[in-house]
Amino acid sequence: MYVSTTTAAPAASIEQQVFRIISKRKAIRASRVRKTASLSRDLRFDTVDVVDIILELERNFHITIPDEVPLYTVGDFVRYVRDHAAAA
Repeated sequence: MYVSTTTAAPAASIEQQVFRIISKRKAIRASRVRKTASLSRDLRFDTVDVVDIILELERNFHITIPDEVPLYTVGDFVRYVRDHAAAA
């Protein structure tokens, strides 16, 4: 039986795109962007930065991210986008 492995590529692509959007926001070196990085503590993002990232992700992935979704780390963004972009 043939099992397709094409689902891993889009997930990796989503992760790369999210990393790119986050690093571009404040010209952060890509090496500092990790899934475990805290937006406020590690990357020094403020509320306006986070809102701008959310808007950019919504535009790029054609999703809506509600205000009440807890997004504290880069991994939170990756997980949310991966789960909801696939469903869209």
